[in-house]
Amino acid sequence: MASLYPIGLKIDGRRCLVVGGGKVALRKVRGLMEGGARITVVAPAIDAAFRDLRADDALECIERGFEEGDLEGAVLVIAATDDEALNRRVKAEAEKRGVLCNVADVPDLCDFFLPSVVRRGSLQITISTDGKAPALASALRRILEGEIGEEYERVLAAAQVVRERLRDLYPDDSARRCRVMRRLVHSEELTAALKTQDREKLDAILDSWTSVSLD
Repeated sequence: MASLYPIGLKIDGRRCLVVGGGKVALRKVRGLMEGGARITVVAPAIDAAFRDLRADDALECIERGFEEGDLEGAVLVIAATDDEALNRRVKAEAEKRGVLCNVADVPDLCDFFLPSVVRRGSLQITISTDGKAPALASALRRILEGEIGEEYERVLAAAQVVRERLRDLYPDDSARRCRVMRRLVHSEELTAALKTQDREKLDAILDSWTSVSLD
């Protein structure tokens, strides 16, 4: 199989379908919610834990079996059931409609895989094993969560401010903008402050970014 093509998919406000109402489906729904999707869950029985999520207007739960029209208007579907025949029905219907499909724990029926994610605000570090060893991806995520702290979210916020300022200063010189950004984020001083988790030093560096001469 060819290597996967990694992308970040915008699903904010877009309809996504989850077939299944158990614990696995619940995890998938929570992930889709983080992306701002409008989610429909379809299953004959839906776990009571979904009740805590139903207050969100973006989630609709339908307690019945999967039907052919359920994929109408969906950008993607996740089948999270232990019924192989049903999973294949969902996959076949998705192919017919050109809808991306993921079948939990069945790589051969997946158009895409859901990576393990380390989130620090807008910073996302994803780990994928092409569906071959999800447990390994989860183990690596736990390691990275210990290495990539909340301070990286502050670095990202400061970098965004600098990037916008550079766009105003040098709207027609992308090479210059890239050169300045690399100088700031690749500095040994910043690397050392992050490695040692020196908050005072890091704050001083980030504060200096707003007054530094950007050339």
